[in-house]
Amino acid sequence: MNISFDNTENAFAYKSDKELKSARFLFRTMGFSWFVKIGTRLTPFIMKTGLPIHGLIRKTIFKQFVGGETLEETKNVASVLGKYGVEAILDYGVEGKEGEESFDHATGEFIRVINYAATQGNLPFMSIKVTGFARFALLQKLDEAPRLRSGIHDHEAETAEWDRVRERMYSICEAAAEKNIGVLVDAEESWIQDPVDRLTMEMMEIFNKDRVIVYNTIQLYRHDRLHFLKLSHQIAKQQGFLLGVKLVRGAYMEKERARAAEKGYESPIQKNKEASDKDYNEAVEYCINNLEQVSVIVASHNEKSNLLAARLMDEKGLPHNHPHVHFSQLYGMSDNITFNLAKEGFKVSKYLPFGPIRDVIPYLMRRAQENSSMSGQTGRELSLINKELERRAGK
Repeated sequence: MNISFDNTENAFAYKSDKELKSARFLFRTMGFSWFVKIGTRLTPFIMKTGLPIHGLIRKTIFKQFVGGETLEETKNVASVLGKYGVEAILDYGVEGKEGEESFDHATGEFIRVINYAATQGNLPFMSIKVTGFARFALLQKLDEAPRLRSGIHDHEAETAEWDRVRERMYSICEAAAEKNIGVLVDAEESWIQDPVDRLTMEMMEIFNKDRVIVYNTIQLYRHDRLHFLKLSHQIAKQQGFLLGVKLVRGAYMEKERARAAEKGYESPIQKNKEASDKDYNEAVEYCINNLEQVSVIVASHNEKSNLLAARLMDEKGLPHNHPHVHFSQLYGMSDNITFNLAKEGFKVSKYLPFGPIRDVIPYLMRRAQENSSMSGQTGRELSLINKELERRAGK
């Protein structure tokens, strides 16, 4: 295996000098944590007031992290990625809307994305959030009563509501199975995750008989999830279906810890980063050791975890394009991982959100917050961009 995540020529071949300099400016700006704190609080408010910042957002943070406002706009981005052997995972990035009408609309949009992806050459997956078509409070109630009949309580209206959630999930997975597009079910907060897990496993049992259509997302920054991965595999073997998993570290750490402290229960979050890394890498190894029954997406920005997965595949003599191993990083980040993996023939995708700017603001604010530490991802991104700009200048 001849792979280096320091190879910036491969990493940024798809970007012009101008685009690289724009990315450098953006990451430098996000490196000022005080600026990010103010910006993430003010931007959603300013967007609601109608002040003309739409264009500024579109040219900066939106352009870096989002595929476009419409499916047609994402086509241009996906086409560029495809030239370098990189696929895309479409994510309809609308969050936080409740009500039956909104849930039905979101379900229709998810199916529309599936139908669109099936017409393109390099869109093998799409991502969904159960909270996009289910009431948060309903999921929380189900999580608190997980062992009652089918996970539901006795209230007739809420039983009917849960039936509608199941019908929406089924219609999405059915459309995906017809079009052979993978459905990646996002992880949620720990206090609503149980019904999401059970619903996802139920869909796997229906649709993952001969090939993997449905994937659950496992957050390894939770100390119970490695066990849950192994338990899911045992259930899949017993019930005779293939397990699809997307491995991530996690997205709600501060919120999880704060709620646990407030309500007086043990935090579900690992005690430190080393514990998360250990469980994540063990989960990667477990999946690659069980590829006859498990299909895994290594969705990570951690270079060591990606190298581990690639090395394990080589040690086992597995082809780099094995149908049950896929890698993924967010669009706009970790190009050094994505494009160097693709260059070596691994199956790798960019997670590509799309949607109207006002609707993807929550997603963009999370990206800004994640990248507000110069000692972390932002520092790495900047050093790679500077290295490539210097390489090009020295030609």
